[in-house]
Amino acid sequence: MASLNVGNLGEYLREQRRQAQLSLRQLADAAGVSNPYLSQIERGLRKPSADILQQLAKALRISAETLYVQAGILDERDRDAVETRAAILADPSISEQQKQVLLQIYESFRKENAAEAEVKAEAKAEAKAGGDAEAEAAAEGDAGTHPAS
Repeated sequence: MASLNVGNLGEYLREQRRQAQLSLRQLADAAGVSNPYLSQIERGLRKPSADILQQLAKALRISAETLYVQAGILDERDRDAVETRAAILADPSISEQQKQVLLQIYESFRKENAAEAEVKAEAKAEAKAGGDAEAEAAAEGDAGTHPAS
C-alpha cells in the first residue's frame, strides 16, 4: 500500500469543495464530520480513514475511489480507471441509471481485456519455456508480421 500523501489530499479536497461551492462548515455537516477535523484534513494535518473519505466523496458527489487515489490508499496504476469512473459519475447530462449501466459495461470490457491479456501472457510464457520463438510471437499477436522461413 502506498503511503498517505495527506498534503495533496487536502489541497484536492479543498479544490473539490470550492468547485461544489460549499463552505467548510457545509461540507463538514454534509459528510458528518466536525468542522475543525475537516479543516485539519484540508491543511494536511490529519489522515482520514477510508470511511471518512467515502463520506466526503458522497457529500462532494465525486467517486470515493478518486479520493482513495489522492490519499494513496488505491494504487496509482488504477488511476485511469478511477478517473474514467469519476467522469461518468460526474456527468450531469446522464441519469443515475445510465451511469450505472455505463459503469457495468466499462467493467465488463476491463475484465474481458484482462482475461485476454492473461491468456496471452500464459501462452507466451509456455512458448518461451519450450523455446518456440514462432509460438511466442504468435502469443504476442505478432504472428502476421514475421516473414515465413
